[in-house]
Amino acid sequence: MKRRVAKTVSVASLFRMFPTDQDAALWFEQVRWNGKPQCAHCQEAERITVAKTKKYTYWCKACHKHFTATTGTSLHGAKVPPVNWIVTMYLMTTARKGISSLQLSKELGVTQKTAWFMLHRVRAACRAGDFQLSNIVEVDETYIGGKAKNKHQNQKAKKIRGTEGKLAVFGIRQRGGKTFAKPVSGTDRNTLVPEIERRVESGSMICTDDSGTYRELDPQKYYHDSVRHSAGEYVKGFVHTNGMESVWAVLKRSLIGTYHHVSFKHLHRYVNEATFRLNDGNCDVDTMDRLCSMTRAIEGRRLSYKDLVQ
Repeated sequence: MKRRVAKTVSVASLFRMFPTDQDAALWFEQVRWNGKPQCAHCQEAERITVAKTKKYTYWCKACHKHFTATTGTSLHGAKVPPVNWIVTMYLMTTARKGISSLQLSKELGVTQKTAWFMLHRVRAACRAGDFQLSNIVEVDETYIGGKAKNKHQNQKAKKIRGTEGKLAVFGIRQRGGKTFAKPVSGTDRNTLVPEIERRVESGSMICTDDSGTYRELDPQKYYHDSVRHSAGEYVKGFVHTNGMESVWAVLKRSLIGTYHHVSFKHLHRYVNEATFRLNDGNCDVDTMDRLCSMTRAIEGRRLSYKDLVQ
């Protein structure tokens, strides 16, 4: 069977598709409303008129409120031109290791602060859904954070351990399927096993390392086998966690090489962005389909600057 080749869109083609802000605004309207405006406040779809004084804005005669295609989304109230949002989403989904706010500010001609806020608003659309994983599933965890020996003396803990000052990130990946990952408070049984039970279908084959946490998996629900990393064993037949390890490698390269510094407060957003690129931004998905998927996902996820910095 011949493999389908995804249709990619170059940067030059993107600007030909959206030469003006009006073209970008109409695209947002088409994706969100399928061409027919619907009030974001009361969901009225009939008594809608075009606002006379505001660009890309509509007036609802039912609730007497203005709204746009981004009202009630994570882009709500933004004064950034519509085409800039499309460029931001394009760069975020096509750059394998993401794009920094400093680089984006140069690409768009805005301040670094504005670019940082824009990227976080788009990351709000990358939150994982309620999908479940099945068949052969790899489970693993990693730690994010600088080495204790490189920290300032005032920031070093009295007892330095391997994971001291780091935050654990837990991940599940279905071979040939989707990936789920999130920062967790610990790697104990009470934290990880419920996440597995919520995300992985019963009857699946779970591959892990030799961590004692995974020995607590219910044998009535899952087939479980592991490789002994502590003994230098990384592959045992079809049992390995190399797929999940690859996810960690790309995630850490993006944090170190692109963003350089990420606070634990915002780490979950960067993890969501990385998994979104794997799930909805992979090479088998058309570029415009990725942008449509992200645009639909921003609905109902308002994010203010105050929420980010407080």
